Amino acid sequence: MNRLRVLVGSILMSTAISLMPGTIDASQPDRALFVSLIQDPPVLSSRQAIDELVGFSKQAGIKTLFVQIYRANKAWFPSKTADDGPYQIALKSIGEDPLALLIRQAHREGIEVHAWLNLLSLAQNTQAPILKKYGPAILTRNLKDKQKLEDYKIDNQYFLEPGDPQVRKELTAVVREILRAYPAIDGIQYDYIRYPDFDPHYGYTKANVARFKKATGIQVVEEKSQVWQDWRREQVTQLLTGLVKTARSLRPDLKVSTTGCMPYVRAFYEANQDWPLWINTGLVDFVTVMSYSPQPAEFKKTIEVAKRKVKDFSKVNIAVGAYKFIHSPEVFDEEMNICEEFGSTCAVFHYGDLIENPALKNPLLESKK
Repeated sequence: MNRLRVLVGSILMSTAISLMPGTIDASQPDRALFVSLIQDPPVLSSRQAIDELVGFSKQAGIKTLFVQIYRANKAWFPSKTADDGPYQIALKSIGEDPLALLIRQAHREGIEVHAWLNLLSLAQNTQAPILKKYGPAILTRNLKDKQKLEDYKIDNQYFLEPGDPQVRKELTAVVREILRAYPAIDGIQYDYIRYPDFDPHYGYTKANVARFKKATGIQVVEEKSQVWQDWRREQVTQLLTGLVKTARSLRPDLKVSTTGCMPYVRAFYEANQDWPLWINTGLVDFVTVMSYSPQPAEFKKTIEVAKRKVKDFSKVNIAVGAYKFIHSPEVFDEEMNICEEFGSTCAVFHYGDLIENPALKNPLLESKK
């Protein structure tokens, strides 16, 4: 009888622990949700929007929220490094720190919150503090003549040079600010940690080229040189390594992840991003691959390729682009089914699209009935 009581007590205690705030119910499917700042109004702008997000996430079986709090050198957290004007506005509107409120609300429902940071893209923000501080020399560039700031724009946005020590210093400061401000946050996801892949011939800043010549002894930089291509890829990995080290030094228990370009050839050869290496060496806990094909067959194919590139596929999250299916929720449903058949965490990109067309919520909610 005593053994039975001990066994029952152990089971009850285990069940209670598994349902504590901030933990995950293993019986639920693995789903995550990106919460973007570009939706209007941003979720972190009102208490009601935060409540609605958490309520929906609970209903849809969302276990992880990737909440965008840094974009274009603008901050939705208290910062002296970035422009925290958006944070100050939301703080005044809500009456308390919006991200801290969201973390508290989400944890009550057993949902994790990860800070989602767009690192190297400044979007079109010509007033970014980092740009004002250092000037266009920190923007990655090709060999075309640059007469004005507009000439540095790539695919309608400005990109920071990952090999620039000043860029690394500023982004490290951003990570420190976030983790010191939010000790309860569950993870941090580094996004836009790559070179641009639009007409991909970048990295020719004065500082980056000088470092390349000093490190390799090669005095003439050739675009098709394997050494130069490997150098650029290594700059991205070095930047990530420093940011991971910073995060783990402050929070050893933190889940550290990145996004990864897809298909794989785009990531490796154009964006100079070796995300399989990051997984296989244990540099990060997982990578969320952004596989945004509007064709289910192609979507499945890219995932199959990704699976062959890593030793442990459980460390690969698959992002499903809801934004591609605003007018075709039935295809979104099909891709969600494909994703879940692989057994990986399926990360919906993004919440604002589900608000724009509520029909996109149905595949997530109906499977929970």
